[in-house]
Amino acid sequence: MPRRTSAPKRATTTTLAPSTVHVRLEGLEGQHQRLLTQIKKKRTELNNFVEQMRSVATQIYQRTTPKFQKINALDEEIHTLFNEILTKKKLAKQTKHKIEQIYRNLQVAGIISQKVDDEEDTEFDELFEFNEQENEIPHEYRQQQPEIESPSAARTEESKKIRSYFLRLAEIFHPDKATDSETQMRHTEIMKEINKAYQEGDLARLLEIEKKHEVGEIIDSNSEDDLTRKCNRLEQQNEFLKTQYETLKKELRSFKKTPEGAMVSECKKVKKKGFDPIDEISLQIESQIRIISEIRDYVKDFNSAKMTIKEFLNGPAVLSSRNQSMIEDFLDQILEEMGE
Repeated sequence: MPRRTSAPKRATTTTLAPSTVHVRLEGLEGQHQRLLTQIKKKRTELNNFVEQMRSVATQIYQRTTPKFQKINALDEEIHTLFNEILTKKKLAKQTKHKIEQIYRNLQVAGIISQKVDDEEDTEFDELFEFNEQENEIPHEYRQQQPEIESPSAARTEESKKIRSYFLRLAEIFHPDKATDSETQMRHTEIMKEINKAYQEGDLARLLEIEKKHEVGEIIDSNSEDDLTRKCNRLEQQNEFLKTQYETLKKELRSFKKTPEGAMVSECKKVKKKGFDPIDEISLQIESQIRIISEIRDYVKDFNSAKMTIKEFLNGPAVLSSRNQSMIEDFLDQILEEMGE
């Protein structure tokens, strides 16, 4: 009887699944890279916005400074004219009071700058006088007041981390440690990047430099201890990077809330409508110059006896038309809101 031969057994290969630490490391490295990208993008956005603020401010300053100088000259001239009228002209008590009222109204309306008399200034100071003796903190409570530590004195955990990375990279890339001129030149350029990142408190950039030049500690991918240590280090770095990212977002929001930041936003809106925002500002200032010039002429005519007291007390015509225009704009706005 022929012997039955059994079929040869197939060789089986066992595929090892990645360990938990490998999966953890992969996730942390992905998060690390995303944070670095987000920080770089947000820092670029912040730097661009600050540059836009500078640009808009410079343009406005260059275009409007001569106009504001003219406004200041007109303003000073009006104050001088009113001073001459009130001190040199012979006026009835009631008439003088009415002229003072016109002068005060022009200041309150913001058409001319406010000038406070010494007597009024004294009364104002007396009204809000601070009594040091009444408000003095009793001695027994002084020791209980918490001491306020200056920001420079209290070094945060993040700043310590940044400094430690800076010192570590500076130790490696210091040009004096280079043995040849070519390496020295390369290290000099790298040190410029390191110094810039340190001065800006940019941990993300320091970590990028470290990764780019492969100066991290050597990790054995088969060693659980090495991988765990790398995971812990990445986890800590990611927490600091999250803080840096939130700080950048907060800084950008605070810049946007400033008057200069709001001006950048307004300029963008106006440009979308096809207008030059700086031209619009210039036109508004020129309109203000025309109003102040007419008021100056009105006061000047009365001071040089080209206008009667009755005509003067009626007030400048430009203010009447201005008030009427403001009322019409206000009514238009109400009607528009009701329509919506």
